[in-house]
Amino acid sequence: QICLSLVKLLFYLAHSPLGSIVLLDFQPRQFVMVDGNLKVTDMDDASTEELSCKEDNDCTLDFPTKSFPLKCSVVGKCEGINEKKNLFNAYRYFFTYLLPHSAPPALRPLLSDILNATGDLRYGINETLKAFEKVLHLYKSGLYLQKRRLLLKDYISLKGFRTVEGEDYKCWPSYSHLGCLLSIHSAEEAAAICNSQLQCQSFIVTQHRTWTGRPLASFQSSWTDLIPDTNAVVYIKRSASSGERL
Repeated sequence: QICLSLVKLLFYLAHSPLGSIVLLDFQPRQFVMVDGNLKVTDMDDASTEELSCKEDNDCTLDFPTKSFPLKCSVVGKCEGINEKKNLFNAYRYFFTYLLPHSAPPALRPLLSDILNATGDLRYGINETLKAFEKVLHLYKSGLYLQKRRLLLKDYISLKGFRTVEGEDYKCWPSYSHLGCLLSIHSAEEAAAICNSQLQCQSFIVTQHRTWTGRPLASFQSSWTDLIPDTNAVVYIKRSASSGERL
């Protein structure tokens, strides 16, 4: 969410009515999330000036660990230098820390491609935004899910119930520090996640949703202490419930 919002912001800056705007003091502390969107808190160090040049050799974009040769345009300006500077700063301050760690396994290669392409400045902001929107579409639609054996049939579902909230086993990347709370596309995906975790014996699908509209599911190591909840469904492994009365 943070990276996509940042890319949308940089897309606007690259195509603003004032021309391509560069953020000269590009640091994470200069941004804040407002209603799920990244905003710039300080525009004092923003500029529409692009580096003047006479030849391509005048247009090297330098960073502490990398340099990029750019073209000198016919009007004597370094072509796209503001856009590329913003994009590489987004890569080194945000993408490298946030993109590789929390996506479903099937989407990680696509995010790795974005990471590599922006790190080498092979993508401009237009291509980067398009790539992010493709990943978002796959994520929201569930098209990233690989065909696999249906696992939900191995679970008993109880509508209108959930387990008592409390600290349980933890997983990554959980929305709660008290247990394993993940976003899912469907109960079938939740069953696959539960089967992949040794501790998991049940999971609860709630009405709570993430910014992409995906429901949240809580994965738990037991299924006892059920309480009524009209907005939840608890799924219990048949193997865990065998011999017990539900």
